[in-house]
Amino acid sequence: MNIGDRVRLVHGNEEGIISKILDKNLIEVEIEDGFRIPVRRSEIALVSMEEQARFGSKIQFATHEKEKGETPVLAQKGIYTAFVMLNDKQGALYLLNNTDFDMPFTIGREVVGKYQALRTGVLLQRNVQKIDEFLIADFDNWGTFMFQFLFYRVGHEAPREPLTCRIRYRANSFFKNKATAPLLNKEAYLTQLDEQMQEVKEVKEVKQMPSEPVTQPKIDVHKLKEAMLTPTEASNLEKNLAKTIKKPMSEVDLHIEVLSKDHTSLNTTQMLELQVATFEKALENAIASGMKEIIFIHGVGTGKLRTEIHKRLNGHPDISFFADARKEKFGYGATEVSLK
Repeated sequence: MNIGDRVRLVHGNEEGIISKILDKNLIEVEIEDGFRIPVRRSEIALVSMEEQARFGSKIQFATHEKEKGETPVLAQKGIYTAFVMLNDKQGALYLLNNTDFDMPFTIGREVVGKYQALRTGVLLQRNVQKIDEFLIADFDNWGTFMFQFLFYRVGHEAPREPLTCRIRYRANSFFKNKATAPLLNKEAYLTQLDEQMQEVKEVKEVKQMPSEPVTQPKIDVHKLKEAMLTPTEASNLEKNLAKTIKKPMSEVDLHIEVLSKDHTSLNTTQMLELQVATFEKALENAIASGMKEIIFIHGVGTGKLRTEIHKRLNGHPDISFFADARKEKFGYGATEVSLK
């Protein structure tokens, strides 16, 4: 048995999801409305995928029966992650399949260069699976998540390309996207994973998402409902976010000798990657912490670092403008950024 498996109590009618393995004989099960109960392994039984598909599950979500004679509409898109706050310090990350496809999937994450497998299985259509629980204080160390999906549906269907995406959640956008999560019917921070996919009829033109660089899926904030945190919850969350987001200095030096003591062992590509990653993190934290301006000292050199920085600043939705910083102090070796 694994975290995320759906189980049924042997001597009762309740069903739930395994939320924690307490020890070799005791398991924590999350039942309806988020209640969690410790149960002995011998007192629960796994609900198989075949049983769920054939008979359904007692943990059901609201659906609308189609009228007689109505042509069914196939839902092509609707794969989300939903982060539901359990308290002011911790939340649970769920995977939502709001489509009409069953999806074999794998989920993992990279943290400090090491890959950790989190979950694998088959997520049935119009269903939810819990990935894991995470602390808000560790948000900056969640790492990069990798999602891989296949699409399956009984009957004759046009071939559908697999979906692979890599996501590193960004504080300045992640916590703005709060809405009622589909299927869960709870307030959550939503990210749509398949928003950029083409419709199935255009499957030949679907482009594989590049593994690098890591990008955040575009989310239409205006389509999401307003956050509904109580004043107390909002205050506690803001305090935790303030601890998580480290406000950068007003001037960030990107010279490689400042960023790494072992820079002589790095090649030019590795140096540039480190400098760009430092720039991106400082920019994100500057935006999230409400700074109005920040200066990045990149030096003159070959101009590659300056070009990469300006490329990322150009058209950024949270930036008013950017320009060469005070030439009398930095020459042409720094860029000043004005934030909205």
